[in-house]
Amino acid sequence: MGNCFGTAKKSAAEIAPSELIKSPPVIKLYGPPNSFATSHIRLALLYKPVTLHFVPSDTHPNPTLIYKSDVVSGTVEDILRYLDAKFPDPPLSVTNNTASSIWGWCGETTPLVVWVVVLQHRSINWHLERMVKWAEDIAARGGNARGDPSMGSPRMEVKKFGKSYSQLLQVMLEHAQMEETVLFQILESADRGLCKSANEEHGRHLPIMNGIKEEIKTIGVMNAGSPDYQEALVNLTSRLKRLKENCRKHFEEEERELLPLMEATELNKPQQEKVLQQSLDVMRETHSHLFRFFMEGLRPHDAMHYFDLIKRYCDNVRVSLMLHMMVD
Repeated sequence: MGNCFGTAKKSAAEIAPSELIKSPPVIKLYGPPNSFATSHIRLALLYKPVTLHFVPSDTHPNPTLIYKSDVVSGTVEDILRYLDAKFPDPPLSVTNNTASSIWGWCGETTPLVVWVVVLQHRSINWHLERMVKWAEDIAARGGNARGDPSMGSPRMEVKKFGKSYSQLLQVMLEHAQMEETVLFQILESADRGLCKSANEEHGRHLPIMNGIKEEIKTIGVMNAGSPDYQEALVNLTSRLKRLKENCRKHFEEEERELLPLMEATELNKPQQEKVLQQSLDVMRETHSHLFRFFMEGLRPHDAMHYFDLIKRYCDNVRVSLMLHMMVD
């Protein structure tokens, strides 16, 4: 159910004669299996319409990519440019001009942490939309009919639903904590009371978020298909919709009213790097075992942009662990 990868698809063999099926192009990648650069390229290839044959090789000091008669070796940036040239859809790179046209105010002087916050908003919004659609689907089936076979029985599906929501809840809690302890503190030091409304909204959202988790637990032990069970599913869907809408409006308000003001704090580069590191430290679970889940909520170029931001300021061991969670 991911945004960019990991999505179960119907086999092409089930819908078209085998002679009409076009297999995706094959790319071979050689490189040290524990190399940061190699893992970065493997991450990028997850988003491209290709079949990857990775050949671990310590005889290649740099990642080496082979496609047809092309042999490409060099920096990560060199190989990413090649991939975008050969397979432009979806693009993996994003320019400041592109971001500015989307957000209206982002540019070269935008503090690093602002980019991180906006991309986190995008992932959370996508996951909330996914949870709402999933809940609607379960409710439409009344809780007593199976959907996707990979979900198992209705009760098994509710357990999977609960696990997914718990993952999203943890990301959302860490995101709110990061804003309150890092981002808002900077803005408040420049203008006391500036973030009062945003902090109050966080407080209003928390009971709703935790209440949904408890409601899912209750549904998980109810008699599947009973009238009470079906009513609970409808109520759960309504609460998720309300949370999704509340978060969307809250994020839009932050991006319109608060985040543009970060530029006025005039943080120098070392200060920006420190703030970004502090932000990532607060969100430890998001950037460890929940990293793949979080990245599923981003479009390909957003995902690569986010990774490019955090790789600059995280220690190599931590970044390598995140990469291995994505590609292994």
